[in-house]
Amino acid sequence: MNRRRLAKAGPPMAAFLLFILLWQVGVMVSGVEKWMLPSPLDIMKEAADNGSALLVHTLATLKLTIIGFGVGAAVGLLLAFLLHPIPWLKDAIYPLVIVSQNIPTIALLPLLMIWFGFGMMPKIVVITLVCFFPVCVAALDGLAQTDRTMLNYMRMAGATRAQLFWKLELPHALPSLFSGLKIAATYSVMSAIISEWLGTDKGIGYYMVLQKAAFRTDRMFVAIVVVVLLSLAMFGVVRALERVLIHWRRDDKK
Repeated sequence: MNRRRLAKAGPPMAAFLLFILLWQVGVMVSGVEKWMLPSPLDIMKEAADNGSALLVHTLATLKLTIIGFGVGAAVGLLLAFLLHPIPWLKDAIYPLVIVSQNIPTIALLPLLMIWFGFGMMPKIVVITLVCFFPVCVAALDGLAQTDRTMLNYMRMAGATRAQLFWKLELPHALPSLFSGLKIAATYSVMSAIISEWLGTDKGIGYYMVLQKAAFRTDRMFVAIVVVVLLSLAMFGVVRALERVLIHWRRDDKK
């Protein structure tokens, strides 16, 4: 198993290292100004020199991301569980769910700031609006694809509506549900960054605004690396939880 994982990780890691090497050599050979395009070594040096301040901003963004992702995932799940057993309500609400994703987040920021002030609430609302959609859609799709033969069999056996949901529909929908959760987990970090533009005194989004105004390109790249790492961490946590809860799917592949 470990060898298989290493074999899969080898090519992308080699491609990434080659890209970093070409970037470093290209900057050294071309002599481009550091403020315009820093080299990977410059970026790593800046990350090490500014590590303590960067950690404070990173932890603030991580806290906001976890809270927003949790609220968004909960809203998406509850909405899916509510719409699934009531077809006419699903037909009425589902189009509105889709429309909610066509409203530009940037356009909502001033309104949320007016309605909820400059605290954490508008930021949580932004992340929730981004995260609930993939969770809700994936959960509804998974619930709709329940094995009809098993469903009819359990109905004939006298299963209640609650038993059908907890013992058949929900377990069957877990793979699809976790696909939505993984998408929402990666989106949650970027939406947290955007929400921090509303007004705050710490966070990677706030850090990026400061460095943009100061033309510190090297620190902007450091912030981008942090955002990528946070997104990968959020994805990895959901992926690990998926492997724990859907162990039967892994067993089937052996």
